[in-house]
Amino acid sequence: MFGLVPFRRNNPVNNSNFISPWSDIERVIDNFFNNSFFPLYNGLGSMKVDIKETDQEYIVEAEIPGVNKEDIKVELDDDLLTIQVQANEEINEERDRYIRRERRCSSMSRSFYVENVQTDNITAKYENGILSIKLPKINPGHQSKKTIDIN
Repeated sequence: MFGLVPFRRNNPVNNSNFISPWSDIERVIDNFFNNSFFPLYNGLGSMKVDIKETDQEYIVEAEIPGVNKEDIKVELDDDLLTIQVQANEEINEERDRYIRRERRCSSMSRSFYVENVQTDNITAKYENGILSIKLPKINPGHQSKKTIDIN
């Protein structure tokens, strides 16, 4: 079983037909941060993740471009898989008598509830901006679906 934590605020499944009295304010704030003045918030603030299930394993693929492997931390704690990124960047530019220094720090995190995985056999690989995590199932091929008779 695999679950996503936290659920995104703008997920249509979560919103259903309910209109929040705060939706206008949330939209204004989201639009403010999703512009060219906040490129880190726009890019790193929303890690895109694909989750695939096979008979043998779960495969989690997260898009994390522009960071070093050393800036990524993956943990499994009490069936909670967490991907954390802490990226620090410093730009030094020196021309003639002009010096420019810019620093940028950002972090993001995504968590997923997982169960029935072989914790000792989990593997992760980071290549070309994609983090791939393979979580082998404890009982591969075992179907957890069951039809229950109604009396």
